[in-house]
Amino acid sequence: MIRFCSLSSGSSGNCIFIGTETTRILIDAGISGKKIEDSLCAFGERGQNIDALLITHEHCDHIQGAGIVSRRFHVPVYATKGTWDNMYVGKIDENNKKIIDPEKGSFNIGDIIVKPFRTPHDAAEPVAYTFCTNGHKLAVATDIGHITREICDNIEGSELVLLESNHDLNMLKFGSYPRDLRMRIAGDLGHLSNDNASEFASYLAEKGTKIIVLGHLSHENNTPTLAYDTLCSKLRDRGFENGKEVSVYVAKRDVPMKMICIED
Repeated sequence: MIRFCSLSSGSSGNCIFIGTETTRILIDAGISGKKIEDSLCAFGERGQNIDALLITHEHCDHIQGAGIVSRRFHVPVYATKGTWDNMYVGKIDENNKKIIDPEKGSFNIGDIIVKPFRTPHDAAEPVAYTFCTNGHKLAVATDIGHITREICDNIEGSELVLLESNHDLNMLKFGSYPRDLRMRIAGDLGHLSNDNASEFASYLAEKGTKIIVLGHLSHENNTPTLAYDTLCSKLRDRGFENGKEVSVYVAKRDVPMKMICIED
């Protein structure tokens, strides 16, 4: 069995938990160390049991609590060299600084095979990840300006995908953000819109994905209902019914979502 839970997901902070019976991993730590610890305790986990923290990129909403988690629980932190060179997480044990290279492929953390792959985003060397164990495959992919062949090739075949659905195009267009920021968000190195995410998620459903979790929603330019309805409509157009062939969830901004367990 593999367990999945978004502890927090949105433009103000991101942190994801993935675990088996013997291995527990966090992806990003963009919320406070205390909030991470409290969220883990809410479903019977402890910070002391975390085996690794994987960082996607250096933006604050992905690293805020990374140094605290590493120091407090002696957790190794994995990131690309470009990310390490551009993020500040305070002083941590040199033995816990792990550099990953997407060109070198997969590596193991306990009984989980981790595969980093590159994403187009306005950061130094951003990556997303897939996780394989006991015949299961999961993917976590946010902060994506556009879908590339590398992203498709890596995510295809995942049972569960957490996919960014950052903004509604009309809310972004007519919202309060200045023009330069709107262009950055909607650009090729920005974030996926609801429409972009729904199109790709529907493609993944055709390739066998059974669980889609929409994440990294903008507080100012999106709503959970808009993201959810856009995807469900697109899935219906492709012949899929939510709750039958595919199950759709929206990761919550400030509190953990319900744990998803995928049985062997």
